[in-house]
Amino acid sequence: MSKSIDQRSLGLLHHEYGKQHFTLKRYHPHEELSRFIKHYWIVEWNLPPGEMFTQDVIPNPCVNLVIERGRTFFFGPSSTKYGHQLREEGCVFGIKFKPGGFYPWIQKPIIGLTHAPIPAESLLPHSNQELESMFLNRQISHNELVQQMDQLLLPLLPSVDEMGLEVERITTYIQDHQEITKVDDVCTYFQINKRKLQRLFQHYVGLSPKTVIRLYRLQNAAEILGQGDTLQLLKLSMDLGYHDQSHFIKDFKAAVGTTPEAYVRKEQKRITRS
Repeated sequence: MSKSIDQRSLGLLHHEYGKQHFTLKRYHPHEELSRFIKHYWIVEWNLPPGEMFTQDVIPNPCVNLVIERGRTFFFGPSSTKYGHQLREEGCVFGIKFKPGGFYPWIQKPIIGLTHAPIPAESLLPHSNQELESMFLNRQISHNELVQQMDQLLLPLLPSVDEMGLEVERITTYIQDHQEITKVDDVCTYFQINKRKLQRLFQHYVGLSPKTVIRLYRLQNAAEILGQGDTLQLLKLSMDLGYHDQSHFIKDFKAAVGTTPEAYVRKEQKRITRS
């Protein structure tokens, strides 16, 4: 039986407040698929009639398959914050591929997906409408949905791409070392030429190494600030590799739309009201 994965918020802004409006469950794929796929994810919500909720997200450097009513596509990674609107009742089934993990399935540079999502039916042996019927049926358990997706993907399993695995190792290193601030730091650690690294990321990730570093740093910042503490703002900015607190505030506001202090105040206010 598939068990949901207990993970960090992974870019969901004001996640504690968001959890009052929807549920998010993540599940491991079949072992053979895990070489390419980070996890499956299922979002469900049931809002009062006429009510709408928007969940803002700082994106991950991953391709996602999103199965949603009338909107079933493979989406490339975004470089900026985006919002997803939820209305009334619904659900979404998704697949988050590992950085570098989607290229073997499409054999085309991922940078081409960043502004041009492709219909799921162009790669999968079912129409978009059939996929929506198969995976948006709330009468089917999550365990059955996971097994159903495993069975759909396993016959399509591509060969492992060694450069894709290397890109995954590099992005994991960036995510785990929040003190990294420069692409040169990554090049030094992995003994790789800067231009080669940039080409690899365009090909396998769809974002530049500089953008990936920035997104992971700001995700970490938002998650820590989501705990409701601004007292250690200077320490946080230094932990994230910023030598100047004002630079951190500027980056955070540019990405999230508000200053770190205002972000915390909004989080505290929402939780107090709930």
